[in-house]
Amino acid sequence: MNERSGQSRREWSAASSHPVRACLSGEDLDWLGGKSVCVALDLHTTVRADDPGAGEPEGDGIPVEPWATQVWTYLRERVPGMAAEPPGVVASTRAPSASGLSSSTALILGLFEIFAGSSPACAGIPLSILVQWAYEFEFTIFNGGGMDHVSITRGGATLFQGRSRGLPVLAEQMAFPAEWALLVVDSGMSKNTQDHVRSVRRQEAAGDPALARYMRVANDASEAVWSAIRSRELVALGEGMELAHTAMRDHQGMSTPFLEQLRDIAWATAWVRLKLSGAGGGGALVAVCARADAASVSDALRSRYGAVFPGVRVHLVDAVAPRDEW
Repeated sequence: MNERSGQSRREWSAASSHPVRACLSGEDLDWLGGKSVCVALDLHTTVRADDPGAGEPEGDGIPVEPWATQVWTYLRERVPGMAAEPPGVVASTRAPSASGLSSSTALILGLFEIFAGSSPACAGIPLSILVQWAYEFEFTIFNGGGMDHVSITRGGATLFQGRSRGLPVLAEQMAFPAEWALLVVDSGMSKNTQDHVRSVRRQEAAGDPALARYMRVANDASEAVWSAIRSRELVALGEGMELAHTAMRDHQGMSTPFLEQLRDIAWATAWVRLKLSGAGGGGALVAVCARADAASVSDALRSRYGAVFPGVRVHLVDAVAPRDEW
């Protein structure tokens, strides 16, 4: 047992793979206060030792710097006896880049995990501590919340109660209904989380009534979305996600005319409601449909988008099973 935490020592490997997450409702409420709902997606980001004999990575290669050096420095400041330089690592992802699905958090979590596993000085540090450190590391850069870290680590569908500092409270967790599938529509437009958080922090400091309205509506939407997941009511889930997106668009200006076009096409083509995931201004939109209809829905969307917006990509993905331990 690890005496500092009372938790069992974790076994480490030469690779660390984490899913991404889609926010179904409640962006920013994890640090503003209020309820947020996420689901972990089987679009993994993998960090592994830079070993030429390890075979081809799964997904697209992504840069590890500057994060790798910064994460190693962060660990060395907290764990005596670590080497001066980090081991060589490479990373890949199956997730769209700059998509609002938190692939950057998945990368950072992977770096913390593989670096801790590579150093005898870190033996006995449980995953829960690494998740806390990963959140604190990102907070110093982005000044945002921690639902991404917990959702990615715990998997499944997660309901959070937000707070201004620290990881949000994991209020409930459950398996995402197996009879549902998730659609991710990659707009091809990148978003900027850092600028978004700065803007919302300014609203918060100024007591902006638009932000207060957003928080009320988004919190209500999160309650509706979670209730629909619990009761396995697909229509109600779509309505809750629509309410969440409308709040993002109308109260916080987080959507764009192009993203709204993509939403209109999805509804007209396949009767699915797309909701923006992440900081807004670009990135990915997500929808949930019946698994029995998923192939035909995704094919119809690919065909329609391909005809008018060839850069848009449609991914049909599964939710990741929940885990009970850290």
